[in-house]
Amino acid sequence: MKYCIECGAALTEKENFNCGISEGFVPYCPNCNEFRFPQFNTSISMIVCNKDYSKILLIQQYGRGVNILVAGYVNKGETLEQTLKRELKEEVNLDLLSFQYNESQYFEKTNSLICNFIVRTQNEDFKLTPEVDFAKWHSIEDAKNEIYKNSLAEYFLKTALNKITNCNHTF
Repeated sequence: MKYCIECGAALTEKENFNCGISEGFVPYCPNCNEFRFPQFNTSISMIVCNKDYSKILLIQQYGRGVNILVAGYVNKGETLEQTLKRELKEEVNLDLLSFQYNESQYFEKTNSLICNFIVRTQNEDFKLTPEVDFAKWHSIEDAKNEIYKNSLAEYFLKTALNKITNCNHTF
C-alpha cells in the first residue's frame, strides 16, 4: 500500500507503539495522522472427508477441469466456522459434522490469507450447486493423485494427511 485509502496522500513508514511495545514499522498517513494497516482478504478451504475419514471430496469449478478443494471467502461479520458451514452448503449441499484446523497460507495471487480445515460431513450425498462443475469422492490415495498438482490445494491436502490417517476420529 503506497497511498492513504482515505485522503490519497503518500504513505510513509512509522514505528507503531502499542502500550509502549513496538509493533514494527507500519504505513502511516502524515495527512490524516493515522496508521494504515495492510488489508487483505480472508478465505477458507477445506479437506472434505466422509464420516469415517476414508474418502475425500474434490471439486472442479469455473470450467478449469482440475480437482481442487471446497473454498470461499469470509464475509464481513462472519466467523471462520460460519464460513465453513456456509461454503460447504453453497458448493456441494453437505452438512458439517465436525472440523479441525489444519494450516494457513498467504496466497499472493488473490491477496488472501487462506485458513484450511479438515471437515467431516454428515453423509456422502452431495448435490452440485451452480458454483461447482463437478465433484467426486476419492479414496485418500486417489485424492493424493487427483488433486491439482503444485497447487495450494495439494499442499493443504499433504499437510492434512497425517492428521487424517493418524486421527482417532474424535475431532
